[in-house]
Amino acid sequence: MTREPSISAPAVATDRIREEGSAAPVAAHGTPIPSLERVGVLYARLALGAAFLSAVASRFGVWTGNLGLARFDNFIRYTAEVNAFMPASTIPFLAWSATAAELFLGTALVLGLWPRRVALGSALLLAMFGTAMAVSQGLKSPLDYSVFSASAGALLLASAARGTGHPRSSPPRG
Repeated sequence: MTREPSISAPAVATDRIREEGSAAPVAAHGTPIPSLERVGVLYARLALGAAFLSAVASRFGVWTGNLGLARFDNFIRYTAEVNAFMPASTIPFLAWSATAAELFLGTALVLGLWPRRVALGSALLLAMFGTAMAVSQGLKSPLDYSVFSASAGALLLASAARGTGHPRSSPPRG
């Protein structure tokens, strides 16, 4: 007579929940237990969104209490340094475009809107920024500021959003 392996009650409950199609395991008192992946995705989405919004806030003096465009002039000068290979006439456009993109992407990330598309846009924006930094200032600069790491994290967010069934995510591709 062979003995069946013993299975703990939590493992059985988790298996039964998965078979029934529930989104997450449920604790004894009925509260869903978020998976590490779900917590990680939320954390990454909020951190990246907050970073974009913080950068925009800094450009307009929100963090220092000196609201206005004076600090944005500093950002235009920084944009010229990072994009030293671009014609000078394009620099204000690049500075305002980056600011608008970061404001939109940051807000959408924090609110969880269009997670796949917004994460892909974030990854692309950060990759372009990191590449411009590397071309103008050397590879050390974007590595020191973790620009490529943030871009990779955004790409992971996009892959996590694919086919999640979340009403705000993109549909899975077959």
